Amino acid sequence: MAYTNAEGRQQLLDELGGAVDAIAIAIAALGEAYELLDEQTADKLEELLFRPAQAASGRAKRTYGDFATKHGFPPRSFAPGSAPHAHRPKDHIDNAVSALERAGAELGELQDSMLPVEVGDAEVRAGISETRALLGPLPHAAHELERRLGR
Repeated sequence: MAYTNAEGRQQLLDELGGAVDAIAIAIAALGEAYELLDEQTADKLEELLFRPAQAASGRAKRTYGDFATKHGFPPRSFAPGSAPHAHRPKDHIDNAVSALERAGAELGELQDSMLPVEVGDAEVRAGISETRALLGPLPHAAHELERRLGR
């Protein structure tokens, strides 16, 4: 199916925005887990997961905003995510991992779609790539942190 550059750019922004929204859900879930953990484990969660997820969110939002501005699209403000209901810290962390993996998959599909090449530019490609790189190690770090829970 053929599309105009404007349609392709809007699709790229929509897909990038979906990844930002998924990261926001992960951040909210990590915040909920933080509140349920002892101080030492909560500090580890913040160091290993929360701050890197925030960095990924910031990078993705900056990529979105710069690309939208450059191509004359209106700015978008992203709402904070809301965590799915859970009772245990592990469940919140699992929800965060699911959201982070979803964001990574969405960004991977976006890269595979060739939209960033066809209607994007080097900056948007770099932003997507950097965001994926920030997200990549987080599921493993979450599983390592979960191993410590309950000890």
